Amino acid sequence: MVVTNFIIRRTASQVVPLAFRAIRTTRRFYHHHGSSALFSTVVNLTAAVASRNFFRNSVPSTLHCYSTKSCSSSDESLIKVIQSEILCAESVDEHDNEEVPEGFPFKIEDHPGQETITLTREYQGESIDVEVHMPDLVTGNEDEMENIPRDDSERANQSQIPLVVRVSKKNGLCLEFGLTAFADEIAIDSLSIKDPKVAEDQIAYEGPDFSDLDENLQKAFHKYLEIRGIKPSTTNFLHEYMINKDTGEYVMWLKNLKKFIEA
Repeated sequence: MVVTNFIIRRTASQVVPLAFRAIRTTRRFYHHHGSSALFSTVVNLTAAVASRNFFRNSVPSTLHCYSTKSCSSSDESLIKVIQSEILCAESVDEHDNEEVPEGFPFKIEDHPGQETITLTREYQGESIDVEVHMPDLVTGNEDEMENIPRDDSERANQSQIPLVVRVSKKNGLCLEFGLTAFADEIAIDSLSIKDPKVAEDQIAYEGPDFSDLDENLQKAFHKYLEIRGIKPSTTNFLHEYMINKDTGEYVMWLKNLKKFIEA
């Protein structure tokens, strides 16, 4: 089942096992070419485990602490495992410097150490801000897939990017979209108007579910976003960019762990 709730995703991402990280990074390595291929199904777990075991076995058997005091044997063992994990993650990250394609309509503001990036641009007097989250890899077993409509079933095996798009006017009003980007397709999950004059403790009417709107109105809003730069060519690039960021953040996190243990 596809989960689009950002809060749930943020919480879950903090406890993702290292093995899942390996699947994510290895998957990016094997599906780098082609926009649609970026969102293909998760790679075979056996290949990921074999790759990780290869690099773990390649790590020198003796590691030393770089501190003035000696490490315990348990610390040395932990450092060895962390170093193995660093080598494994770095080995599948061959595209660290993702070039922004020509004509990309947004300025990218990366936030090292965070799970999001921000895109900004001005369009005919409007300020457009896009909050881009790490990709989700969603899978389901065969029994679950049988009970899912065909279109949803195909999406369930695709990687997806959660985005929040805010279009602001000079009068302070803001149109906020909650989006999920798949391969060559963008789904609008929610739409609301934000008024800064409304107190936070007041419950504003958020409108109906987007899927309940008239079909022509839904299409019109998709076109509205496309004109402002929110289109598949943009989100396909962002998918690759965010996977690279995810790998880089993971490697830095491991190195910080190693540095702490060695201190």
